Amino acid sequence: MKDEIKSAVDFLTNILRSRDNVNEKQRNEFNTILRNLLSARFQGHWFPQNPMKGSGYRCIRLNHNMDPLILQAGETCGLNCAFLESTFPRELTIWVDPRDVSFRIGEDGSVGILFQSENTSSQLATSDLSPIHHSNKNLSSTLMSCKDQFMNALPSLASESLHYKQFAGFVSS
Repeated sequence: MKDEIKSAVDFLTNILRSRDNVNEKQRNEFNTILRNLLSARFQGHWFPQNPMKGSGYRCIRLNHNMDPLILQAGETCGLNCAFLESTFPRELTIWVDPRDVSFRIGEDGSVGILFQSENTSSQLATSDLSPIHHSNKNLSSTLMSCKDQFMNALPSLASESLHYKQFAGFVSS
């Protein structure tokens, strides 16, 4: 869970980095606070054996309204709601699932991958402690995340995801 949360929070923190008036101390504080808030929120809602279970609860959503946890983290480090709304995309969805973190900008945007890990079933119980192996290999249908189901339901979007993978790489650099 720690690596998945780190991936999502680092993505959001890197978007903040694009703003000149957010200093390093504020970015670090935002990152730490949001990690702690998401960790607390996901406790009891993290199911490595069944990644789809709880997926909607773990979804970070900006839909013309600021996600309450992002708002709380921002305000704690001195970033008000108006600033956050002007910084982040108006429509952004981040799915934080076991072994898979993906995002979509806009309602009709392609899905991009922020993090994907390939753990065997024997590693599932200790996935937070074991080394992470990044891969673009599809997970089996029994362990499909929300994003994977979305991509399978709309295969034409899969060819467009490279654009968002490049964007994710740019934001994370």
